[in-house]
Amino acid sequence: MYEIIQKVDQNRLASDIETLANFGTRHTLSDTVSKSRGIGAARRWIKAEFENISAQCGGCLEVFYQRSLVKKGTNERIFQDVWVVNVVAIQKGTTHPENYVIMSGDIDSRISDPNNAVDEAPGANDNASGMAGTLEAARVLSHYTFKNSIVYVGLSGEEQGLFGGKGLASYALDQNWNIIGVLNNDMIGNTQGIDGVKDNRSFRIFSEPTPVTETEQERKARRFYGGEVDGVSRQLARYVYKTTKQFMPEMNPMMIYRLDRFGRGGHHRPFNDAGFTGIRIMEAHENYDQQHQDLRIENGVNYGDRLEHVDMAYVKKLTAVNAINLAQLAEAPLAPTTVAISGMVAPSTRLSWSSVDGASAYRVYWRDTTSPHWQYSRLVSDATELTLEGIVIDNFLFGVASVGPEGHESPVKFPNKVIR
Repeated sequence: MYEIIQKVDQNRLASDIETLANFGTRHTLSDTVSKSRGIGAARRWIKAEFENISAQCGGCLEVFYQRSLVKKGTNERIFQDVWVVNVVAIQKGTTHPENYVIMSGDIDSRISDPNNAVDEAPGANDNASGMAGTLEAARVLSHYTFKNSIVYVGLSGEEQGLFGGKGLASYALDQNWNIIGVLNNDMIGNTQGIDGVKDNRSFRIFSEPTPVTETEQERKARRFYGGEVDGVSRQLARYVYKTTKQFMPEMNPMMIYRLDRFGRGGHHRPFNDAGFTGIRIMEAHENYDQQHQDLRIENGVNYGDRLEHVDMAYVKKLTAVNAINLAQLAEAPLAPTTVAISGMVAPSTRLSWSSVDGASAYRVYWRDTTSPHWQYSRLVSDATELTLEGIVIDNFLFGVASVGPEGHESPVKFPNKVIR
């Protein structure tokens, strides 16, 4: 993990962000023919970069376009028929290639008028930073092998209605991908906030509390057994927090108990809508003067998403956060499918769980009901059950993670079966 952190190259990130910003505009409905301007040129360059990365690792990446046609009038931001084209690079797992962990960045950019596909929209932070981070993670991790597959992807159509994410989520369903988690990176380069705070260590992790696809029976069960903040995406957010604090303790990951920013959206949401696990990773302090703004200076304020506003050292840090979490998830066994719990009106709590292929042990976690993070744990190496003597079920929340031979852990699985 420390080696991966050290291999993330700030100079390459800066070069990639500059290249993307210099395409002038990457608006979803911008020029697709020009070799130097518009989203067509940008996605061809991204695809070529993925192919170059693959060539350096002996063809370890499968690189392709995944596209969806969005018809004029689908919403007010689609003023003509448009192919929303994602650039996908898959690093296949050696043992379980059917399992996928995904890192995404957005290709497209915009200015004040969301339908202006012509004028300058460099989108240096939103979201050349996330796209560059995804490319850099591929450069670093492609020199390792992992049991599960990693997908590096540039998603288009975010500013027009999250169409790229919708397209890839649909593709994943059609291809029967078992998605372990989606790490959506949208704006990972700003450290000077509109609130006047400058902070190059903190970042936010947005996650929904429970899946929108859960059944009515599951919703009813939650009223009696708990789990209001223990859905799969929230567990992935806790996983990123824990991994970051373990290997990059200088960083301050902030768990935000919200799907996304207030009333706003990002490309993890279409995956959540389809029932997949997904979170958003982004800067802690946004500057709205530098988002979705025409390039101009008014009353001494320099508006617009320009290259000069991106803190490249901070992009490096958040790229490393992604890389180590991708590596951990790609090497770890899956979480148990079933975790059963019992202990009603009893002095102890008993958990049992399904065995997992590739797991050499399991870790049982519990925490106070008001704690955002798992506080206590016990390793179980020779069984798929554990009784926690003296731990009253009413006072804590519980879960189980699988542990691989080298210590890589899965996200925690919250109990989904109650034994009376």
